[in-house]
Amino acid sequence: MAITLTIRDEGVGGVPVQEQTLDVPAERMTARELIRSRVYQEVQDYNLRMTGPFLGLVRPESAERALNRAGATARFRPVDWKKQFERAVEAFEANQILLLVDDRQVDSLDEEVTLREGSVATFLRLTLLVGG
Repeated sequence: MAITLTIRDEGVGGVPVQEQTLDVPAERMTARELIRSRVYQEVQDYNLRMTGPFLGLVRPESAERALNRAGATARFRPVDWKKQFERAVEAFEANQILLLVDDRQVDSLDEEVTLREGSVATFLRLTLLVGG
């Protein structure tokens, strides 16, 4: 049974940066599967749209960003969802991204989460502080 999930990105202040919906195929999935579904969908949407900057969970590498900057539709290059997924997993493991499902923090990529219609997955992007 497919579940429609709300995906919310938030900055450090708790203010939503962007929000979208995602249809997931099951009520139970691991954090890794949830991240994969989210990244795959946002990259597919971007690659079909072919305009504007990519505003996904993690930013493409600098070469991809330069090719896909705003207004560069004539030189559009698709974003590779597998690379984006790898970068998202690395960011999660490095605690640069926190994942909360229905306000409960998910600590491991292999942790299973239970989803229901109306569930909210919040991705909190942490900002590294410079200095000491």
